[in-house]
This record gives sequence, structure tokens and C-alpha cells, in this order.
Amino acid sequence: MTEQNHTVEKIGGTSMSRVDELRDTLFIGERTGADLYGRVFVVSAFGGITNLLLEHKKSGDAGVYARFANSDNDHGWHEALDKVAEAMTEAHGKVLEHSADIERADGFVRERIEGARNCLIDLQRLCSYGHFRLSEHMLQIRELLSGLGEAHSAFVTTQMLQRAGVNARLVDLSGWRDQGDVSLEERINSAMSGVDPATEMPIVTGYAQCAEGLMREFDRGYSEVTFSKLAALTGAREAIIHKEFHLSSADPNLVGQDAVRKLGRTNYDVADQLSNMGMEAIHPKAAKTLRQADVPLRVTNAFEPGDPGTLIDDQPAEEPAVEIVTGLDIIALELFEQDMVGVKGYDAAILEVLTRHNVRIVSKVSNANTITHYVDASLKTMRRVERDLSERYPSAEVRSRTLSVASVIGRDLRGLSVLTRGLQAIADAGLESIGASQGPRNVDVLYVLERDDLKPAIKALHGALVENQPAAFPRKAA
Repeated sequence: MTEQNHTVEKIGGTSMSRVDELRDTLFIGERTGADLYGRVFVVSAFGGITNLLLEHKKSGDAGVYARFANSDNDHGWHEALDKVAEAMTEAHGKVLEHSADIERADGFVRERIEGARNCLIDLQRLCSYGHFRLSEHMLQIRELLSGLGEAHSAFVTTQMLQRAGVNARLVDLSGWRDQGDVSLEERINSAMSGVDPATEMPIVTGYAQCAEGLMREFDRGYSEVTFSKLAALTGAREAIIHKEFHLSSADPNLVGQDAVRKLGRTNYDVADQLSNMGMEAIHPKAAKTLRQADVPLRVTNAFEPGDPGTLIDDQPAEEPAVEIVTGLDIIALELFEQDMVGVKGYDAAILEVLTRHNVRIVSKVSNANTITHYVDASLKTMRRVERDLSERYPSAEVRSRTLSVASVIGRDLRGLSVLTRGLQAIADAGLESIGASQGPRNVDVLYVLERDDLKPAIKALHGALVENQPAAFPRKAA
């Protein structure tokens, strides 16, 4: 496709569960005729479906993939797949109104679910022979299962919009019964060839099957990678992510709806810090793709289509300001070793173990004989990490501790005394910060706290640093 005057817009899973509302606001609203078009939509699975297909993102409860990977018998994963079919049927039953559309969607679910079931059965049978290893195919199984969710939601959305008179077109990138050995770029270009966003509304699956294997690197962040690559390859005028809420200075449920401020504008540096806190505006790799293609990114509230939302680009702040206060539950992994003083290699060894166990590092601090990594992982995983480190350093003290970290973020925090004022705000709220740190880039400040203190600390920090934001020191002339 040549460069066109269109947008590429992504809708998340929670919003997709209200896609019937979006039909009347975002997709159609007051638009008529040609005004309906010039927009390409990338959709996620309906809320909760990917959790059932893989595993629950927060609790870790096993879905089809996890049950298949760990099954001693067939009953567990078969039952889990049946549960997915029921959930999909319930999801589209809530948003589709016409009986013919519901019947077609029911048939789509049966065809995809039974196709996946037969594939897994055949693979089990094949791997019962010693020449084949099931473990070698687990990534492909994970991708196959994950793609079911997006294919279903895209099919349902297309049906719903066509029923409403929109010239919607399903663009299925999931590779179902298709040639598998193609790159992501080839997959997108092939699927979009012949598509004219000026006269039709493409509904694109958030999952794209490709030779690179999106889940190998991005796991469940794949939909944003598909979204950004599609925007870049098609020369989109703008990339838009629709969420259930505005990108705001804090969680309105925590600090109060009247207290939060919509950002309006920020940059990719802030977006990266948000990703580090587990509240992604966009995956960092997806952001890089958009930046390199010079495609601006906008984050909006899906249910307020008239609001321009927040623009994310590479522009610096006009003046220093705190933009967001957020936080994350973490585990502090501490390794104390008296013999560490002046000896190199301890940090590299810890990083190797954390990488092997796929543990995400949020931050770290160290002194002469102690290295502490603040990580985002389960206690079960950290027990394995502790065991490996204790075997490597038998004389060291290795321990994990559940904590939380609050983060104050802004494009430019210079001259605001955020570290000092934040500590004072935490103390004034009757809380105590176990640790705090600020880097030289002046884009974020971290406060380490007990788990139970995170929410009241965020509220206190937001009150002191956003609601009562002082005037900054004037910039020096360049």
C-alpha cells in the first residue's frame, strides 16, 4: 500500500467486551458516508478470553496452553478448551443483536475451536513417537491458541458493523490454515493488498502469525507490535490506541476523579517509564517502530471519541512538571556477600540467573557488599532464583521480600525537588519509604514501600506533586 490519509487504531480487550457501545460511538457515531472510512482497526480478543486460552495474566491460573503443557491426561486441556468456547459464545451473544449474526459467530467458534483441538490431538499422537518432542512445538501451540481470541473478536466486530451498514472487511492475520513461513511484513502486506481504507473499514486481528514468532519476543504484547507495524507499513497519518480511560496523572479510582488530570501530551520517554511500571501506554518495541516511521501516537478514551486524548511524540516538555504518579507490587531480591567488596562478577551472575528464569527487573541498588534487584515476578519463580544463587554463592545470604514501588514520572523533573518533597509527602501521610532513588535523566523518581503502603503513598504523592504542583525553577538559556 502507498502512503494514505488514514489512521490505524487499536482497541484493547476490556473495551472490546463493550464493542456494541463502540459501534454507536467510535466506529459510527454521527459519521455517515465517506466519513466512516479512512480508519483501520486492530482488535484484541474479548476481555478474559486470552487468559482462558493461555493462563491468567495476573493470577497465573492455568488456561488451555498451561494445562496442555503440564497435562498428565487429556481431560484438563479439553475441558479448558470447552470453557473457551463457552466464553466466546457468551461474549458475542452479548454484543450481537441479530440471530443470523449470532448463528454465524457460533459456527465460527465451533470451526476454530474444533480445528485447534484436532491439531493438539494430532500433535500429541505424533509426539508419542520417540523421534518427536512436544517441547519443541510449545511456542507454536501458544501462538495457535492465542490467535483464536483475536480472530473471533475481529469476525464478530465485522459482522456487527456490516449489519449496521458499514462496509467492514475482516483482515485475518492469524494464519489459520495458511502458509506459515512468511515474515510479519509479508503477512501484513499480503493481507492488506487490495484493501482500500478510503472506501472500507478493515478490522484486523491483533495477532499475526509469522516466521519470526511474535510471542517469542513479545509474548502477550504482540497486538501492539502488529498495530505499530501495520501503521508503519501502510504509511498511516496517525496511530491511535483506544483505552477505557484517558492517560491521566494517576488512577482516578485511587486518587479521585476530580483530582486526576488528563495528560494531553507527553513523550516516548515517559511511555517507556510507564511500561517499566507495568502500565503500558504502548510496548517499547512498538513505540520504536512508530518513531522510526515518523508516525505520531495518540492514546484516547474509547468511549469519549470526541476527546483528542493524549499525543505521544518526541517533543520535550515546555516546562518541568510531574505528569504521572503510579506504582507496582515488586519483590526485592537481596544478595549479601562479605567477600563481594572489590570483586567483579557478582552482578553479572545475578543477571544471568534472572534472565534464565525470565524475571523482569524494575530497578536495582547496590553498595559495597549487597546487591538488591527490585523485580516483577512471582514468589514461586523467586524461590528458584534464590536456590540457583545460593548454589553459586554458598557463603552469601540470599533472600526475597515482597514490597512495592511508587513512581513519579515526567518528561522533565528538573528544579522540582521531587525526591525530597515526595519523601516529605509520604512521611506526612504517616508512611515510611524504605528506599528512594532518582536518576540523572530527571524523568522519574522511585520510592520503595511496604505492600500495604503503596495506594496511600500514591495518593499522598499525587496530592503533593500534581494537585499542588509548584512553579519550577526557570530554565537556563541554551
